[in-house]
Amino acid sequence: MKKFFLVAFLCFCVNGFAQLIQVGPQFSTNITSVDAKNFSSDHTNTGVGFSAFARVNLTVFYAQGEFGYAQTNFSVFQDGVGETEFKLSGTDATLIAGFKIIPLGKIGNIRVFAGYNWKNYSDINPSNNLNHIAFERNNHSVLGGVGVDVWRLTFEVRYLAGLSDIDASSGEIKTGITSLSLGFKFL
Repeated sequence: MKKFFLVAFLCFCVNGFAQLIQVGPQFSTNITSVDAKNFSSDHTNTGVGFSAFARVNLTVFYAQGEFGYAQTNFSVFQDGVGETEFKLSGTDATLIAGFKIIPLGKIGNIRVFAGYNWKNYSDINPSNNLNHIAFERNNHSVLGGVGVDVWRLTFEVRYLAGLSDIDASSGEIKTGITSLSLGFKFL
């Protein structure tokens, strides 16, 4: 009988812990637009990303940390020079605080969130050498978004507004990234 109560207690504790902390992978597609001051035009392009997340649930509030890899693509055009597409990729870290606006218990929830994102571009590739730009490798952004959790699946739409000027020369380039993601919670 004692073993039965011990097993029941352990199952209850594991279930309670799984409700408190959730971890899993997350895959995203990123739509990047830029605000480029020294170029006659710029174009939006897409990229991909993947990360691991850990979420701590506190009733209707939650906190989430993510670490992963993301690719950012965009194009700029300069009169008399031409168009250059840039592919920037590297590590990505995010901290989020959120509120479950419609908590549905074990079924899922609808939530809103805000946070901070840091990217370190370790790989920078231009499609040609017409528009040479010395890029800052670190990009800081604030973000906001909405998410839906259904069972173990998590869907998110977020917007990252770049705070950093990633053009190290006299120009200015700031990113704006819309991200659509799908994740799976193991716990």
